[in-house]
Amino acid sequence: MKAWLKAQWQCEQQNQSYALVSIVALQGSSPRGVGSKILVTKKQQFDTIGGGHLEYKAVAHAREMLADVLINRPANKAAAKGSTQLVDYPLGASLGQCCGGKVSLMYEVFSANKMPVVVFGAGHVGRALVPLLAQLPVQVTWVDSRYDMLPKQLPEGVKGVHEEHPQDHVADCMPNSCYLIMTHHHGVDLALTQAVLDRDDSSYLGVIGSVTKGRKFAQRLAVKGYAQTTIEHLHCPMGKAGISGKHPMEVAIAIAAQVMELYQNAQGVTQQATKVNINIANTSTKEALHHV
Repeated sequence: MKAWLKAQWQCEQQNQSYALVSIVALQGSSPRGVGSKILVTKKQQFDTIGGGHLEYKAVAHAREMLADVLINRPANKAAAKGSTQLVDYPLGASLGQCCGGKVSLMYEVFSANKMPVVVFGAGHVGRALVPLLAQLPVQVTWVDSRYDMLPKQLPEGVKGVHEEHPQDHVADCMPNSCYLIMTHHHGVDLALTQAVLDRDDSSYLGVIGSVTKGRKFAQRLAVKGYAQTTIEHLHCPMGKAGISGKHPMEVAIAIAAQVMELYQNAQGVTQQATKVNINIANTSTKEALHHV
């Protein structure tokens, strides 16, 4: 398997944004032929389009495009639009090359588009839940403080993290993550809840437990000075309403259904926004034709 293709598969599995740079046309001499590709991420690059100053400029431009797409992407979209550019490069003195030809490069940016889901806790419910989530179009990170709890063989696409103090991992999570908290200790659950609320950028914050546990957490958060509007972001118990049961798999199915509703609603908002933009464009076109 070619290096860029293997890297592309890994980026897709890890929900990592990347740019793919391809030689799509050439005139005269060129260090590599049409179809040659290089894959560029924020910090790495895979394969080559011939090296030299051309490749240096191509990688730099690809990273500029990556940064631009990520900065300008609306934070609440489950899917992000990519970006494509076609750029011609004369292989002359300006590139420090003497091939004397011209290369056309196609830049394609693929931004991460899976909703990040972070599961804290590898107990009975966590072990039932994570394999379900791994089959959904979400990016799953599974965190536990105990070395022996995370399975040695994780479901494909799931990232396992051992963190002695799980609340410390919250700072490393992506914006608009969905947090599912189900550790073995109520104190850890509360500390994680506070860490997520302090970030103030979650798409969902759920804690396993009863209505009574949720009420006690809300009271403790209020005592700690959290505003009621902030506390209302907490869902305890969590999971899709209407799906009942106390067995680990029953609870896991309810939580997975909640996750499905979250990303499907987000996709619906994105699709609706696209329809609105199309309608506006069509209206503008009709108005322009009317005035011709």
